[in-house]
Amino acid sequence: MTKPGSSRPLGVKALRFGAVGIANSAVDFLIFTALAWVGLPALVANVIAWAVAVTFSYAVNSRWTFEADQALGKKKSFARFAVSGAAISLGSSSLALILLTDLAGLLPAKIIGIVVGAVINFFAARWSIEDRIV
Repeated sequence: MTKPGSSRPLGVKALRFGAVGIANSAVDFLIFTALAWVGLPALVANVIAWAVAVTFSYAVNSRWTFEADQALGKKKSFARFAVSGAAISLGSSSLALILLTDLAGLLPAKIIGIVVGAVINFFAARWSIEDRIV
């Protein structure tokens, strides 16, 4: 299903979002791992890694995956993207770190948080960039 004036079907957007998500998850995980390795507390490293990753993700998704709603504007679109990303991606990875690190280990907990957030994040990203969910 496409929005009037939209050139990409939802399936194409989902595939592109998945590709960007893999790259974005790698950015997030690598920065988190490096910061944790140098001794930053896990939650601090998580916030910094997320901030870099969400900026990368917005830059790519707003140009390649989704078709920006021009009436929404880039500042409002990025603000929506960052706030929804904080609630979903940062929230799920932080919660996983808090709840699962002792059980699974630091890096597996981070990976679990990334995967859970990625599943929910597609529709939040579409809403923040295209101003629509379905």
